Amino acid sequence: MGKQIKQIGFFEKYLTLWVALCIITGIAIGHFSGEGIEIFSDMEIYKVNIPVAILVWLMIYPMMLQIDFSSIKNVGKRPKGLILTVVINWLIKPFTMAFFAWIFFTKIYAAFISPELAGEYIAGAILLGAAPCTAMVFVWSYLTDGDPNYTLVQVSVNDLIILVAFVPIVGLLLGITDIKIPYITLVASVVVFVVIPLIAGYITNKVLIRRKGEEWFKKVFLPKFKPVSILALLLTLVLLFAFQGTNIIQKPLIILYVAVPLVIQTYFIFFIGWFGGRLLKLPHAICSPAALIGASNFFELSVAVAIALFGLQSPAAMVTVVGVLVEVPVMLSLVALANKWKY
Repeated sequence: MGKQIKQIGFFEKYLTLWVALCIITGIAIGHFSGEGIEIFSDMEIYKVNIPVAILVWLMIYPMMLQIDFSSIKNVGKRPKGLILTVVINWLIKPFTMAFFAWIFFTKIYAAFISPELAGEYIAGAILLGAAPCTAMVFVWSYLTDGDPNYTLVQVSVNDLIILVAFVPIVGLLLGITDIKIPYITLVASVVVFVVIPLIAGYITNKVLIRRKGEEWFKKVFLPKFKPVSILALLLTLVLLFAFQGTNIIQKPLIILYVAVPLVIQTYFIFFIGWFGGRLLKLPHAICSPAALIGASNFFELSVAVAIALFGLQSPAAMVTVVGVLVEVPVMLSLVALANKWKY
């Protein structure tokens, strides 16, 4: 028998298509509903939009169900891969993302983007760069024959670091770019979109595995949540672009302009992770996920925080959604590269 070819799930494989359809649907809804769509933007508590908060929570909670913090106890056995992941995600990636965004939005695009708009585009990019991926990494790891247990450790550690590092890094980088943000809103966003679903997911994981067993949890319970997570993502995108429609119709190339620095950043971080792993003599099953975790983004958190800080109609929120649009085709190209360079 030949080796089984690993394939990505149907939804994940065509995520870019679904996102594109959501963009078209959202723009159409925003255009034809006029000011009627404003009712959704007014539904907020402490600047956290309630409909978006519910949808993002439904996206993030299923991810957190997969996290097993008991796996971290094995971290000391093979620390080099985890050190590489942490260094890339928290000491390199947020700063290179801010740099590329600054170069493109304030220098290269200066002729057709105002300084005020450039600041918000940079803010959206910073929010993307400061949040390493926690969900799709399991897919990328699987497709490159990554060590699933080690990938789980890497993701679990990143989730814990997000709790303490996301707010200071975002605050620092936005401060450097002279963007004023309410810290209480930033902290509240992390609590609502990371801390609460993380705790809820961890408790659900432990209780259900104890009662029903790990096989039932992974093969019966988790698959039931997948449609919920997918639907929540698509509805969030439709809602966002219903508010962004006017901006995009007026500047149809803006999505392309935003995509360019995001794609460059993705490849740049992957190469740092990949060649860093080779330098550390990591096995392919650890090096590949380490490089892919850095390249990918926790776009659900980025979208939620961008909306909380800058609003549904903000350029910052649009940048985070463009991150979703370009992520899958770019990451699949990196998966192919990791498999081609397998050693």
